[in-house]
Amino acid sequence: MMGRKWFGVLLVTLAMLVAAGCVKDREANVSQGQTNSPLTVKVLDIGQGDAILIRAAGQTVLVDTGDTGTKDKLAAYIKKEGITTIDKVIITHPHADHLGGMSSILENFKVNQIYDSGQTTTTALYRKYLSLVQSKKIPFSVLTAGTEIVIVNDIKLKILAPEKPFIKDSELNNNSIVAKLMYHDFSMLLTGDAEKESEERMLKKYKTELKSTILKAGHHGSNTSSSVSFLKAVAPEAAIISLGANNDYHHPHPSTLKKYGEAKAKVYRTDTDGTVTINSDGKTYTITKEK
Repeated sequence: MMGRKWFGVLLVTLAMLVAAGCVKDREANVSQGQTNSPLTVKVLDIGQGDAILIRAAGQTVLVDTGDTGTKDKLAAYIKKEGITTIDKVIITHPHADHLGGMSSILENFKVNQIYDSGQTTTTALYRKYLSLVQSKKIPFSVLTAGTEIVIVNDIKLKILAPEKPFIKDSELNNNSIVAKLMYHDFSMLLTGDAEKESEERMLKKYKTELKSTILKAGHHGSNTSSSVSFLKAVAPEAAIISLGANNDYHHPHPSTLKKYGEAKAKVYRTDTDGTVTINSDGKTYTITKEK
């Protein structure tokens, strides 16, 4: 009888050791950039530009790629996260501070799908982008309002702009891709550089759908975005501004910060807070500052 008892104890001990080993493996994954949160969004600190990394259940989505001067920094950051494949890249519009890091992304990572707004420009940067996409034979699609992209399971992006036809006599900003990231009770509105004209269009078509937990500030906190009526419809609990320290554009504009304050939205800024990380389980969320 004693022999059987000790044999049982031995089995329990072995089971505990195996379980401990499994826990250690999970912790190792976290240290390599994985997360226990079903959804992680990082508004990356890459200077005066936008680059937003979305990760969910092994899927990786990158919205914009920052400027040309920070492309190596962007690639290094993503590599540090343990990422080798980017499932989807979305370029909101072809300005250098959103498209500039694309060459580095395509040279350093396997990219499975590229989306953009369908806007064209004559810059050498844009021509190089098209050439690289074609040479690498990466699947490519244009996004318009009403399209939905499923990232995984219940986590998806709904495109709210641009709507065809494009806003005429307008710079590229106003025809930026605007996407609402949705996961049960949590949502985040990614606005690219959409300005007041685009906001007005969305208010007419999607007013009841604009409400979001978090707002990625339009056009780096410029006074050309974040109109009072738009902020009222979005009603964000927090606003995150992606911008460079001491930038030449004087972003964020004091009037925009005042509007966020009046809307009772807590403000985070990549120039002072570094990379801003949002984790959500679909019900609750946390926001963490790097600095």
